[in-house]
Amino acid sequence: MTIVNLVSAPHAHDRSSINRIMAHVCLALVPGTVFCFYLFGWPAINLWLFSVATAIGTEYIMLRLRHQSATRLLDWSALLTGWLLALCLPPWAPWWIAVFGSVFAVSIGKHLYGGLGQNLFNPAMLARTALLISFPVPMTTWAHATPIFSSDAPGFWHGLQITLGLLPVADGMTGATALGALKTALTQSIPAQQTLQQFSLYSSGLGLTSGSMGETSALLMLIGGIWLLLVRVISWHIPVTMLATVVALATFFHHLNPALYPPATFHLLSGGLMLGAFFIATDPVTSPAGKGAQTIFAAGCGGLTFLIRTWGGYPEAVAFSVLMMNALTPLLDQYLRPRIYGRRRGGRPLTQRQKR
Repeated sequence: MTIVNLVSAPHAHDRSSINRIMAHVCLALVPGTVFCFYLFGWPAINLWLFSVATAIGTEYIMLRLRHQSATRLLDWSALLTGWLLALCLPPWAPWWIAVFGSVFAVSIGKHLYGGLGQNLFNPAMLARTALLISFPVPMTTWAHATPIFSSDAPGFWHGLQITLGLLPVADGMTGATALGALKTALTQSIPAQQTLQQFSLYSSGLGLTSGSMGETSALLMLIGGIWLLLVRVISWHIPVTMLATVVALATFFHHLNPALYPPATFHLLSGGLMLGAFFIATDPVTSPAGKGAQTIFAAGCGGLTFLIRTWGGYPEAVAFSVLMMNALTPLLDQYLRPRIYGRRRGGRPLTQRQKR
């Protein structure tokens, strides 16, 4: 007689899989990415292709070097890493920025720790931070939105030359991001209200201003994030808490001094906050497991984002804040473990009365 040993109940399964989760996240990114392609044209499309192709190629090489099956490429994790990295880059950045970042993200940010599910830090954010520190000029050169069908937009060949670095980007085609312009103006004692007049909520929400590919449309990123909530790929604890923390801090300081601190709507619609809250901070590998720990994690991400944006040396802070909280994830998981079914938080079993 064959004896089958089963783990303790409950035997629940929500039909989730790595492929399903990655596929849903990629689908949620499609509207914002396609709109970015429309706004910034062929250079953005080329850069996205370089980033994704390099991430997949690096994943294949690392799997072979580690004597693992190449079928692991089918889990979509490499595609998503390259995709998220591309959304964190200036749309007209040169090709080698995407290649270097994707190689760094997959090899150092992921496989150095043991591969999928073992990495401490979000690979795309780790690569984005490394690129910003190592190559600050190309990482802070932002192109104006030039819709792909407009007369000023570069064609396919022109766009390929821009991506390959064969054609310099004219100064008239570049500009500062909303966050960068505000920080520069404040250092020159220009009131925030005067600077914000240049950036309407409509333009910022739709991404009609300079910025990274992931800043193209905060509203489309929000819609994609809400869809992830509806299909239960992510829970509300991290995105809602992170956004609420930024809103609370921004509102408080804006009421203290409107000339120095912009309103909460500016923080929500500018930069990569929506992308970070719904698609990056919610990474199940680098975020805590318990709901209480997730709430603290997200509050830390939101608080650090506001602090660095307001008083730090960089206009955008989502990548830095997520990485710092990633480092605290093991500690949060250790001291804020989710309660095991049928047991108290300390591990002792519940009595029959407590189970009712």
